[in-house]
Amino acid sequence: MSAERVAELTPQEAIIYLMVMAGASDGRITDRELRTIGRVVRSFPLFGDADEQSLVDTAESCGKLMGSQDGMHKVLAAAAAAIPRHLSETAYAAVVDVVTADEGLAMTEIRVLELVRNSLKVGDEGAQSIERAARARHMTMDAAI
Repeated sequence: MSAERVAELTPQEAIIYLMVMAGASDGRITDRELRTIGRVVRSFPLFGDADEQSLVDTAESCGKLMGSQDGMHKVLAAAAAAIPRHLSETAYAAVVDVVTADEGLAMTEIRVLELVRNSLKVGDEGAQSIERAARARHMTMDAAI
């Protein structure tokens, strides 16, 4: 994948890249994280025209970029360039959903959340609200309060 292509991501592609990057940040993407990416793409109005094949193709392209030197920073830069300011919190919410899907946050995932938040310029108050809402969505009957 060329640098020009990365710079030309659509906002939807950029959000998928961020979700894939975040899911893979602890060394692997779990089935729950993959299902969450699919759910986000199916349920967020922003992805209304998306189909399963384009999701797979975009995720594979992200994986290739992530495998390149400084891949994570390339993904962050491309996403920041592609995502309009008014969609920053939407993108962050999608990423938070993915990293909280498997009910445990590794230090690498926390760091990636911080990098995404900074790259997209999501403010403290917005980020805290998004994170709190994600925790609430992933609560189970077994979870201690």
